[in-house]
Amino acid sequence: MGVMRAEPARVTDWAAKSVGSAWRAFDLQLTTYAILLAAVGLVMAYTNSAESGSTPLEAGTTFTRGLMWTGIAAVVFIAATFFDYRWLKTLAWPVYAFQLGLLVLTLAIGDGVGGSARWVSVGPFTFQFSELAKILMIVVLANYLASREGRLDSLRSILGACFLVGPPLALVMLQPDLGTSLVFAAILAGMLWMSGASLRWLAVLGAGVVAMIPIAWTYILRDYQKERLTSFLSADKDLQGAGYQLYQSQIAIGSGGWMGKGLTNGTQAQGDFLPVQTTDFVFAILAEELGFIGAMVLFGLFVLLLWRVLVAGWRSRDPFGTMFAGGLASMILFQLVVNVGMVMGIMPITGIPLPFVTHGGASLVSLAMGLGILQSVNIRQTRAEW
Repeated sequence: MGVMRAEPARVTDWAAKSVGSAWRAFDLQLTTYAILLAAVGLVMAYTNSAESGSTPLEAGTTFTRGLMWTGIAAVVFIAATFFDYRWLKTLAWPVYAFQLGLLVLTLAIGDGVGGSARWVSVGPFTFQFSELAKILMIVVLANYLASREGRLDSLRSILGACFLVGPPLALVMLQPDLGTSLVFAAILAGMLWMSGASLRWLAVLGAGVVAMIPIAWTYILRDYQKERLTSFLSADKDLQGAGYQLYQSQIAIGSGGWMGKGLTNGTQAQGDFLPVQTTDFVFAILAEELGFIGAMVLFGLFVLLLWRVLVAGWRSRDPFGTMFAGGLASMILFQLVVNVGMVMGIMPITGIPLPFVTHGGASLVSLAMGLGILQSVNIRQTRAEW
């Protein structure tokens, strides 16, 4: 009888140890770097609100909206962490259908600028479903590539991944949103490379994409998109038109110097010379007010975050976790490089946001979901390493 009374306690102890072991694999560093980057985004939202002539804590300012979306993102992160990611593998095809449904809905009822359809309004909230679609695409691709582990040297498997990405990419192009469609392509390329796909076939597909550029330029891209893509080559030749935004951005970055002019003291922002300083060109304001040192701190945080994302993928015993980490890292790195490059004038202007820093609830919430899924992978591997 004594043994029987002790058995429940042993089971309870075993369960507690299992839970404790799993949560020791929770990557606190990953979460810390993400929080710090989100804090940088809030700081920039604060300074943009102050420079617009508003009191930052007033209702409806960029800063108060940023606080609201940060709170929502925190809830999404926690929920995604507690959610067992293995259900995503089971529900991969419904997730894919849901993703396509969101993008079709955006085309049907979405709002935008100049006849585009990019945002869907739900009450007081405006959400860009294409941001969520990026994370859902990573889920679907991770499941597909993980299920074909060891067989990705075949052209058939690689084309299968391309066909999965094709419909959502096309729907995003129809919005039209060139920047987000390029992010989808970057996710595909990064995940195929991380999966160990045949480099020979990847090179062939890459050559095919390059060969299609003239066709896309002639028949798909609109005139304003062509102007934005080429304006960085000669911004000073059209200072009142396509080159205006980039020229003002370069002035802001150059005037920041080493230490910057201080928060809310940026002359370009105060003078309202940057029309989209809270979104795509927020890095220009950051460089002007926090200087070269502030920009380097930002880059350092991104490097640390990407390192922890890749570590999560490397230590995962589930191929899905490895593939998901590769897709998330590809998305963040591509957006970082392209956004900073276009703001500095060394890459085409494509309208890609700077992760965590660009003001926008959909981007932040989607990143929180992606990082939460990665933490779910971490804690369910029950290996506390690194």
